[in-house]
Amino acid sequence: MTLPQKRLFCALALASVAPGIPAQDIAVAPPAKKWTLPLFTKEGYRQMTLRGDEVVPVTSDRVDIIGMNFTAFSGGPEAKVDSVLLSPKATFMINERIASGDETVRLVRDDVDVSGTGWTYYYNEKKVLINRNAHVVFHAALPDILK
Repeated sequence: MTLPQKRLFCALALASVAPGIPAQDIAVAPPAKKWTLPLFTKEGYRQMTLRGDEVVPVTSDRVDIIGMNFTAFSGGPEAKVDSVLLSPKATFMINERIASGDETVRLVRDDVDVSGTGWTYYYNEKKVLINRNAHVVFHAALPDILK
């Protein structure tokens, strides 16, 4: 782990143990390159991994990411990839687990591939909202869809 990544990790760790302190009062780390934030379930299983080519901490709960790769896992012992969310520029709210951006996004799952512009992804609800230019490709059978 590089020094900027360690600083960001420490800032995020401090924020998680000091929830009563306002976000603006906690010093955030400088930008980091090739950054990764893995999050786990209470049982210790991989829940999600957030990566970025560059990440800029804005507050203890918010990071702005260039080259975002957000991978959601099943949360169980098999560590199966549930979905992958890709965007050239995004904002991620760590505690709420909400990602958003004004640029393009691509959500890839086994059964569907969704892309568009101006988006918000709600991890806890497993839902993505796309404001413009939505394009959906289903990789599953949809019998009788036109009846």
